Amino acid sequence: MTVRLGMLCDRIRPDERMIIEAAKSKDVNLNVHNVDELVFDTARDQETEFEKVVLQRSMSYFKSMHVTALLENNGIRVVNSFNSAVVCGNKLLTSIALSKAGVPTPKTLVAFTEDSAIKALEKVGYPAILKPVVGSWGRLIAPLKDLESARAILESREFMFPLYQVFYIQEMIENLLRDIRCFVIGDRAVAAMYRYPSPGEWRTNVARGGRAEACEITPELEKLCVKAVEAVGGGAFGVDVMETRDGLVVHEVNYTTEFKALTESAGVDVPGLILDHLIDLAMH
Repeated sequence: MTVRLGMLCDRIRPDERMIIEAAKSKDVNLNVHNVDELVFDTARDQETEFEKVVLQRSMSYFKSMHVTALLENNGIRVVNSFNSAVVCGNKLLTSIALSKAGVPTPKTLVAFTEDSAIKALEKVGYPAILKPVVGSWGRLIAPLKDLESARAILESREFMFPLYQVFYIQEMIENLLRDIRCFVIGDRAVAAMYRYPSPGEWRTNVARGGRAEACEITPELEKLCVKAVEAVGGGAFGVDVMETRDGLVVHEVNYTTEFKALTESAGVDVPGLILDHLIDLAMH
C-alpha cells in the first residue's frame, strides 16, 4: 500500500531533494507544499486538504512555526511539532528546556541592557560568546574577548531590531577544535559527525565552510542526545554537542536540520530514516 505524506518547504535545497528521491525509492507518495503559496483560515477548516502526516522543512523559523500551528489546528501531525519549533527556534527557550531536563549545557546568562550584559559577562568570564536568541548558520554570533570589544558589540546591538537586544551570553569552551552534530529520530541516535571550522573561522557550521567527519555514536553520546530531544518534544532533530574537560554538553537542538553533510560523512541514509519514521506515524 502506497503511503501518502506531505512536506512543507519554502525552498528546495539539496536536503529536500534527498527526501524527495528517498520517497520515490520507498514508493511513498510525497506531496511537496510550497509554504509561500498556502492560504489558511485561522478557524478549524474541515476542508483542509493535507496529508495525515507532514514533514516541516521551511527555512524560516517564523513561517514554519505559524504554518505548523495552523496545520495542527486542523488535526494534522507535523514533524516537528509547533511546541518543538517554538522551543528549538529560540536559544533561550532551548536552554530552559534542557536545564529542566537535567541536560548539561555551557554556562549561559541572559540580560536586556548593555550595562546588565556587562555584569553577566563578569560572571561568565572572558572570552565569552554573544548569540542572538533567534538565528541560524552562526549569523550574528560574536566572540567577546574583553570588556572593550564587548562594549562595542553590545552597543551596536542596542540599535538593532528589539529581538537582538535580548543578550544571550554563553561561556566559550576552552581549546574547542570541533563540535559534534548528532541526528536523533524518535528514541535513537542514527548518525553523527564531527564538524571542524574552516581556516580563519571559529564557527564550525558546514554552511560556513566547516569540514565534516564521521563520528562514532557512543552510548554516552546517544543517551545525552536522546535526552535533549525528549526535552524539546521528540521527533527528528539535530543535536549540537561540545566536548569539554567535564564531559559532553549540548549547546543547541535544531528542528529543521540540514543533513546532507551528515549523510555523506557518516554514510547513513538519514532522509530514508526520516521517511521511515513518518511512515510509522502515518500507519498508526
